[in-house]
Amino acid sequence: MVKFQKMARCVGLGGLIALMACGSAMADDGAAKGNMMVRLRGLSVLPTVTSTTTIGGDVNISKAEAPEIDFTYYITPNIAVEAIGATTRHHVTWLNPAGADVNLGKVSLLPPTVTAQYHFLTDSRISPYLGAGINYTLFYNQDASEGTVTKIHYENAFGLALQAGADVHIDGPWYANLDVKHIFLNTDVKMNGGAIKADVHIDPTIVGLGIGYRF
Repeated sequence: MVKFQKMARCVGLGGLIALMACGSAMADDGAAKGNMMVRLRGLSVLPTVTSTTTIGGDVNISKAEAPEIDFTYYITPNIAVEAIGATTRHHVTWLNPAGADVNLGKVSLLPPTVTAQYHFLTDSRISPYLGAGINYTLFYNQDASEGTVTKIHYENAFGLALQAGADVHIDGPWYANLDVKHIFLNTDVKMNGGAIKADVHIDPTIVGLGIGYRF
């Protein structure tokens, strides 16, 4: 039920963007019509963590900010495929229900994601879009703490990605972009060689703001 609600919120956000654009967008015949767009975005990664561990308690993963680059290929004026590249680093904590929380160190995530998109109002200044696709997250540079947990391993994993956003034509080939993704990401975590195990749903919402160039 929780995952369904998250999906509904993401799709609902995209619908809201589309409705707003329908009500306010103006025709923009000067917009670039190339088949490729490259964007640079600043990202805020906001995990929504749920977990189960063999010793009780919960795992918490910090939010993070990072730059991102993405490439979009327009198959038709409305249908496109986007691939993104970015990496983030997060601090991880075990929330101990019986006492002091335990530092689990830091981990870096490399989450290449590909989505298929449908772009609305492509002749208007504001063009919203919805997308869905697949993510594969690689966990690396796993830096365990020097306390209770001295070794930690995260399993690489696939996840479903949902997307909503809008491109706003600025001038010529230049666009501003707002993009929101939600990734359903689950990883198995082993600590101290498997003495402690955790099933962690990270499920991050990724909010991006940036600029694009279409050619």
